[in-house]
Amino acid sequence: MSARGFVASVWTVLRKELVDSLRDRRTLLVVLMSSVLLGPLVMVAISGLIATLESRAEQREVYLVGSEHAPTLVNYLQRQTYTVKSAPGDYEDQLRKAKLGDPVLVVPRDFEAALQRGDGPTLEIVSDSANKRSEAGTSRLRRLVDGFNRERALLALGLRGVSGELLEQVPVDERDLASTATRGAQITGMLPFFVLMAVLYGALNAALDTTAGERERGSLEPLLMNPTDRRALVLGKWGAVATVAMLIAVLSCFSFIPAQWWLRSDTLAALFHFGVREAMLFLAVLMPFAAGLSALLMAVAIRCKTFKEAQANTTVVVLAVSLLPLVSVFNLGGEAAWHLWVPALAQNTLMTRVLKGEGFGAEQVLVPLLVCIALTALGVWLVARSLRSAAVR
Repeated sequence: MSARGFVASVWTVLRKELVDSLRDRRTLLVVLMSSVLLGPLVMVAISGLIATLESRAEQREVYLVGSEHAPTLVNYLQRQTYTVKSAPGDYEDQLRKAKLGDPVLVVPRDFEAALQRGDGPTLEIVSDSANKRSEAGTSRLRRLVDGFNRERALLALGLRGVSGELLEQVPVDERDLASTATRGAQITGMLPFFVLMAVLYGALNAALDTTAGERERGSLEPLLMNPTDRRALVLGKWGAVATVAMLIAVLSCFSFIPAQWWLRSDTLAALFHFGVREAMLFLAVLMPFAAGLSALLMAVAIRCKTFKEAQANTTVVVLAVSLLPLVSVFNLGGEAAWHLWVPALAQNTLMTRVLKGEGFGAEQVLVPLLVCIALTALGVWLVARSLRSAAVR
């Protein structure tokens, strides 16, 4: 077969497989809803949570039990522009049920008398670690108590003619080296994971349908009987699956751009900058991965006789792609050179660098690219080998 005829055969098979993949609109809609829209919806939900915590911090309210026993403390809190409120009688039960979203400061009865004697009365901060809203306010309440203690110590030293600077002879200044994009990536670091999952599930259904699905329906055997070059048949099928995966990748990446319009948290909106440039860099990283993943899924599914059997066998690939990006989460030592040699983990690492505003070196681009090319070639070869040895059983 001439080169022109070979390309024409590949294009014919690719077009036929694409039409078959897009014909199942119900499955396609489920993939779009679960893969493309899930990430933006989670981002909007997180922004709502952050906005709720920010609004509570702006209310500047402190709940006390026994405020009548501590006028000095109440005066200090009011001077810090906080509103002091009495905690409900069943505050412990409300904290457990997450009905109360602020920690409670419990003041002992002898608070003022102990201060006058120079003793240290014990204050108790009551919260529930399972109640995230109250847990978030615990550090703020502790800082207020520390500020009250510092003021009392300065007043006591001043009455004795001692400079308050003795309490802090070595001042400490903090300097954060993280850029705005890096700080934002701590919150938006889940984006690469959602995009990888979109590519995975976009390729999964198409790969299973064009291999095990056709075998189960009995349409694979007549297709193999055509006088078409077996290599053209394999390349056409793989090209269709890879095209669907890449299309899902495009939709998933660009879906985060309009999602920024619905972010409810001003802080998150200021830190999260994801535009066309970042989306294009994501796609440059994902395209080779989509090609390799499509070939791998087809290589696993082509050996199965039914669609359900193929779903069970590809679970290993799904778990691997889902769990490998978590290596970067649990690895506190930062990026390692071997990360770039592991598919899914390498793409997650590179996309995280995009979110942080960091550039790519030649090695960081070429190593994952070569791995994906090798994975693609191996997968396509295994599919072609399985079709040759199938003998249309």
